[in-house]
Order: sequence, then structure tokens, then C-alpha cells
Amino acid sequence: MKEASKKKDREDAQETSLRGTFTSVLIIAVFMLVSWFSVFFLFLERN
Repeated sequence: MKEASKKKDREDAQETSLRGTFTSVLIIAVFMLVSWFSVFFLFLERN
């Protein structure tokens, strides 16, 4: 019974870790998109 409990705890920890990783990747992606569009619109304004 203890082994099943330990396995479940490990799976929960991995899921939490993956959720945090996914959130970080989304934040970085949004930052990159905002930066890219900012530079693109700046380019369009100067021409």
C-alpha cells in the first residue's frame, strides 16, 4: 500500500513540475510575440 502512495505522490510532483514548465514556456512565448510585433510595428511606422 505504501508503494502505491509513493508512486501517486511522485506522479503529482511531476505533474506540478510540468505545469510550471508549461506556464513558463507560455510566458516566454507571449513575451517573444509582444517583442516581435512591437519591433514590426516600429519598422512599419518608420517607413
